[in-house]
Amino acid sequence: MTSTGQNSTTTRQRRSRHNLRSPPQDSSVTLKRGTSKGAELRSSPKLAEFKKKGRMKKLSQAAEQDLIVELQGLDLNLEAKTLSGTGLVFDEQLNEFHCLWDDSFPECPERLHAIKEQLIQEGLLDRCVSFQARFAEKEELMLVHSLEYIDLMETTQYMNEGELRILADTYDSVYLHPNSYTCACLASGSVLRLVDAVLGAEIRNGMAIIRPPGHHAQHSLMDGYCMFNHVAVAARYAQQKHGIQRVLIVDWDVHHGQGTQFTFDQDPSVLYFSIHRYEQGRFWPHLKASNWSTTGFGQGQGYTINVPWNKVGMRDADYIAAFLQVLLPVAFEFQPQLVLVAAGFDALQGDPKGEMAATPAGFAQLTHLLMGLAGGRLILSLEGGYNLHSLAEGVSASLHTLLGDPCPMLESPGAPCPSAQLSLSCVLEALEPFWEILVRSGETLEEDNMEGDNAEEEEEGPWQPPALPILTWPVLQARTGLVYDQQMMGHYNLWDNHHPEMPQRISQIMCRLEELGLAERCFLLPARPATDAELLTCHSAEYVGRLRATEKMKTRELHCEGASFDSIYICPSTFACAKLATGATCCLVEAVLAGEVLNGVAVVRPPGHHAEQDAACGFCFFNTVAVAARHAQAISGHALRILIVDWDIHHGNGTQHIFEEDPSILYISLHRYDHGTFFPMGNEGASNQVGWAAGAGFTVNVAWNGPRMGDAEYLAAWHRLVLPIAYEFNPELVLVSAGFDAARGDPLGGCQVSPEGYAHLTHLLMGLAGGHIILILEGGYNLTSISESMAACTRTLLGDPPPLLTLPRPPLSGALASVAETIQVHRRYWRSLRVTKVEDKEGSSSSKLITKEARQPTSPGSAEGLTTLEGNILDASTGKAISASSVQESTPTQVKSETVVVELTQNQSSEAVTGEVTLDQTTSKAATLDQTTLEAATEGSTPNQTTSEEAVEGAELTQTHPTSCADNQIPPSSPVPGAIPPISPRKLTGILRTLELGKAQEAAESQIPEDERLLGEAVGGQDMDDLVMMQAFGDTDQALFYAVTPLPWCPHLVAVCPIPEAGLDVTQPCQDCGALEENWVCLSCYEVCNRGRGWSGSWPRNKPKVGADPCWKLTPQPQVYCSRYISAHMLQHHEGSGHPLVLSYVDLSTWCYQCQAYVHHQALLDAKNVAHQNKFGEDMPHSH
Repeated sequence: MTSTGQNSTTTRQRRSRHNLRSPPQDSSVTLKRGTSKGAELRSSPKLAEFKKKGRMKKLSQAAEQDLIVELQGLDLNLEAKTLSGTGLVFDEQLNEFHCLWDDSFPECPERLHAIKEQLIQEGLLDRCVSFQARFAEKEELMLVHSLEYIDLMETTQYMNEGELRILADTYDSVYLHPNSYTCACLASGSVLRLVDAVLGAEIRNGMAIIRPPGHHAQHSLMDGYCMFNHVAVAARYAQQKHGIQRVLIVDWDVHHGQGTQFTFDQDPSVLYFSIHRYEQGRFWPHLKASNWSTTGFGQGQGYTINVPWNKVGMRDADYIAAFLQVLLPVAFEFQPQLVLVAAGFDALQGDPKGEMAATPAGFAQLTHLLMGLAGGRLILSLEGGYNLHSLAEGVSASLHTLLGDPCPMLESPGAPCPSAQLSLSCVLEALEPFWEILVRSGETLEEDNMEGDNAEEEEEGPWQPPALPILTWPVLQARTGLVYDQQMMGHYNLWDNHHPEMPQRISQIMCRLEELGLAERCFLLPARPATDAELLTCHSAEYVGRLRATEKMKTRELHCEGASFDSIYICPSTFACAKLATGATCCLVEAVLAGEVLNGVAVVRPPGHHAEQDAACGFCFFNTVAVAARHAQAISGHALRILIVDWDIHHGNGTQHIFEEDPSILYISLHRYDHGTFFPMGNEGASNQVGWAAGAGFTVNVAWNGPRMGDAEYLAAWHRLVLPIAYEFNPELVLVSAGFDAARGDPLGGCQVSPEGYAHLTHLLMGLAGGHIILILEGGYNLTSISESMAACTRTLLGDPPPLLTLPRPPLSGALASVAETIQVHRRYWRSLRVTKVEDKEGSSSSKLITKEARQPTSPGSAEGLTTLEGNILDASTGKAISASSVQESTPTQVKSETVVVELTQNQSSEAVTGEVTLDQTTSKAATLDQTTLEAATEGSTPNQTTSEEAVEGAELTQTHPTSCADNQIPPSSPVPGAIPPISPRKLTGILRTLELGKAQEAAESQIPEDERLLGEAVGGQDMDDLVMMQAFGDTDQALFYAVTPLPWCPHLVAVCPIPEAGLDVTQPCQDCGALEENWVCLSCYEVCNRGRGWSGSWPRNKPKVGADPCWKLTPQPQVYCSRYISAHMLQHHEGSGHPLVLSYVDLSTWCYQCQAYVHHQALLDAKNVAHQNKFGEDMPHSH
C-alpha cells in the first residue's frame, strides 16, 4: 500500500508519544567558565584573575549531588544483572517438507543442512543457548492472520499432491506439502520462544534458523514461499503478552516483505524498515508499495520505511549507508523496546535470486549496528537465501556477531554508489516530515564538481564480485585490556590544590571500575615509561630534553617554566608521569596488535592531545595518542591505517598538527569552537582545516559553536559524518582521545553528553578495524562524570549491550549546521558524504545523476543570503499573482533551500537576465505547483501516493518524480481530481523565503551541453539553483526578475591571492579570443604559472594549496578570460587549473566553481574595490 502526505499537526502529535519534546530554551543561561585553558583566560578579566590566583572553584555541593542523583538511574551498579547468552532455535523437523513436483525449487531442506554444517564447523552451536522449537497456537497466529485462512492451511495436511498443487497455483510463487502447515506453525513458534526468552531476561539476543520463510505472507494470503508471517506474529505477540509498546522490524531480505508492511502500515507502535531490490517495480513482488514513497497510512504514516535498490550488484557500503543515514537515526528517535530482523541472506554475492554483492562481513556489520538498539534485545529470524554456501556464511557471520565476536574488516567498503545515494536521498526526503532527527538544518542540495567521479561510476558495467572472502574469527585470551598505574598521580599542581587536572581523576575512575566489577573482567596490563625513541616519533629532541630538565628544577624555576607554555603547570614528577602515560598506552597498543586483547582502556594522565611537537599546551606534555599511533605503525611494519577520534570538548590541536600531512592517519575531532573563542583559540579547529598536501581531507573538524551539546548532537554527527567517513577509510586500528569534559556536569565543557551516550558512541566505533579500538583518557574534570562515563564505555568494550538511551530532544539546529558545514567541506574528499538527486522526472534507474553538495549555512550574525519577497508570486492553478505581504522573515540559520516549480500562464515566457534562459508553457506544464510540491518545499512533506496492494506481475512500473522526488499523484484528500487545496500562510512563508526554479531550470538547461551543466552555470551565467524569483506587482504578464542570493562564506576563500602591483584593468579583452563583451579574472592566478611541481609563491601557514598543479610566473597584467556565453575560456581555465574563484568585470560579482554559487565575503572586497576604482574612478560606496 502507499500513503499520502501528513500535515505537521499529526506529525507533531505522533512525535510527542515518543516523549521527544524539546525543552524550552533559556537563552539567559550561559556557562560562565568557557574553559580554563589557553588564551581565552586572558580575554576575560575575571578569568585572568582566576588564573593569576591559580585556583578554581569546585562545583557546588548541591550541583554535584544533583548530578549524582541523575546518574543513579544508570544500570551501572553492582547489583545490576548483565544479560548474556545468545539463544538459538534449530529443529530438524523443519526439513520435513519440500516441493513434490519440482526438485529444483530453491526453497529446499538443503538450506538448513548447509547452515548446520557451517555452524558445527565453526563451533557455534555449542556456544549458543539452545531452545526447543514449539508450535504456534491458532490464537497466536490469529494476531496477524484470519481464522478462515489458518483453517484452510490446516486442511493441507490431508490433501494429496494434485490438490496441493491446485491450491498452490492460486497463490504467487508457493508450493504446498502435507507437512507445510506443521512446519510453518513450528517456525512461527520458534520465533515466539525466543521472544519469551529475550523479554524474560533468559538471554540477551537470539536467532531462529527456520523455514519456510514468512515475511511475504499476508492476512489471508500465502505469497512468495511464505505461509505465516513469523516476525509479524512475533511483534504482536511481544506487545500482547509482554506489554512491549514499540517494536522495530528490520527486513534485509533482498525481496520486499510486503506482508509485514501491510500488517503494520497503519500502526505507529511498529516501525517497519525494509531494504530490498526494486528496479522500478521490475523485481518481485512488483509492487509500487515497495518504493520509497510508501510511508504508511493514518497514524502509521512515517512508520513504514522502504529503501529500494534500483540496480543489482549493491555492496556492503550501500547497505551500511542505508543503516547510518536512515535506519539508526530514526530508530534512536523511535526508541524500540525489541528489534526483530527478517534476516534473508539472498542479498549476498552469489545468490541466484538477489544478484547483489553484499558479503557475510557486511551482514556482521549490520547485526552489530542493530545490537546497540533496545538494550541489545535483538532476534533474527531466517527468511530467504538460496546460494547454500553464501547462506551458511551469512548466518554464521551474524551469529558470531550476536555472540559478541568482533566484526571482520570489510574487504573494500568504499562508498555508496550513485544509485544508492539517489534512493537514500528520496527516502530521507519522504521521511523528513515525520522524524525530527532527519531534519537537515543548513543543508541544501547544490551542484557539485567532483571531477566526474559519479559519472564514471554510473557508466561502469555490473560489478563482478570476487569469491566470498574466508572470514577468520580471533581467539582471544581476554577481550579488553586495561592499563593504569598509580604513579601517574605524582603529577600535581604545587600552587593550586583545586586545579581541574588533578590526580584524583584517574584514581576515581579506577575505583568505580573496581566497584562495578569491570576491572576484574579486564586484562590488566603493566605500565612502562615511553622510550625516547617512541617520544621522538612525534616530538623534537630539544623539547624532550627541555622537559627532562624539569626533574631537577626548583619550585620557582618550575613555575617560570610552566608559565612559558599555555595552560601548563609543572612539578618535579611531571616528566616521569608524562612518559609513563605515553608508555602505558604503547603497551596497550602492543597487546591489541599482538592479539592478546581485542580492545582496551588507558586510564592515564596527564592528558596529551594538545601537546605539540615542541611545546606543552593545555595540561598536556607528550601527545599520548599520537605517539601510540606512530608506535602501532612501527611495530606493524607498514603505514597502518589508523582512525583517531577525539571527542574531548577541546580541539586536539597537537594531534592535528602532527598528522596533518599524513593520509595514513584519519583525525576526526568534535569540539567546542565558539567561532574561535574556545580553547585552544584561533582557527585551528575550524571546519575548513582539512590537512595539507597528501593529508588533505584526513583532518576532519566538527566545530560546535556553543554549549549544551548532548547525546542527540553527537549521535547525529556519528551517523551523518563520522561513521560514513570511517567506513570509507576502513581503518585497521581505532584510537579514541577519550576526554569526558563534554559530559553532563563538567565545569569546563558546558555540554550534556550522558554516560549512556558515550557507551553508544563507543559501540558504533567497535564495528571498525575488526574491533581493535583503544580508549585513551584525555580531559574531563567532574570526578563523578568521568568515572561513570568511562565505566559505561568499558562495559561496552567488554561486550555488554549499550544501555537504553533516551533522547530528550532533537539535535540543536546550531549543531546540525556545524555538521553540515563539515560535510560540505569534506564532500570533495569523501564520496560517502555526497548526495545524489534526480534531474529528470523519470524513474531513478534511467535518471541522469548529478552529485549534490550542501550549501554553507548562513552565519547567524549576517543578513546576507536571506531574501524576503515582497509582492506577488504565481498561483499555480490559475497563473495569477497572489499576495505575499504576510511573509515573515526567518533568522538566517533557519534558511533552507527548497524547490518550488511554477507553471506559467499560456503563451507566457520569461527570459533570464542573461537572455539565454527561457521558460515556456510546454516545459513548465508538467511542473504544476500543487499541494505536494508546496509541502515538500516548506516542510519536506511525504510525497503523494496512491493506495495499491495488488501485485503487478511482470509489469515495468514507471515513476514520475517532481523535483522534490515525490510521486506526482493526486492526494486522496482532494475531493476533486486536480484540485489544489488551500495554501496556509505558514507554508507560503517557507516558500517565499527561498524560491528555486526546479523544473524551469531543467527546461532552461536542456540545451546546455552536459559537461558545462555539470561544471555549473558558467561564469557570466546564472545558476538557477541560486536564484530567487522576484515577481513584480501587477499581473503575471510582466517580466520576471531574478535576484542572486550569494553565499556569505565558502571554504575556497583561502585561494584568493593578493592583487598584483599592476592592478586590474576591467577593459582588458579575453586573452584567448579578444572578446570584450563579458570577461572574468581568476582570483588565484593574477600571475599565471608555468607547469612546475612546486610553489614559487609562499603560502601562509594553514592555507591549503588550491588546484592539482598550481604554479606561478610573473606577468605585467592579470590574465582575463571570457564567460561561458561568449567562448567559455574562463571555464576552460578553471578546468585546467582547478582555481575556484573568479571575478566578473561586468557586475563585479564573484563565482566559486567548487561551491557552484556566487560568494560575497570580506576576503573578496579588495579585488572588488580595485576593479570598481578602475571601472568607475571611485571606491565602492559601501563595503558590504
